[in-house]
Amino acid sequence: MLITRTSDAIDYIVTDLLLGRVNVKFANGHWYRYTNVSRRAILNLECNPNMSLGFWVNDNIINNARVKTAFGINLAAALAA
Repeated sequence: MLITRTSDAIDYIVTDLLLGRVNVKFANGHWYRYTNVSRRAILNLECNPNMSLGFWVNDNIINNARVKTAFGINLAAALAA
């Protein structure tokens, strides 16, 4: 599910509830795929339209030891090359 909300740090999030996977496109041009994300946290994000994307990413991805970064790329640099 594509999730877009007003955020200074995040452009959008794409979630995969069944696989527990989240793709995050940050405002600075970096794009990351995270795996082993809590399915409960993903469902909570999808069901609560007023939830802050930055808060959700910090709480459920960045500050969570079980989540793994599958890969990341700087899209701005990749497109400029």
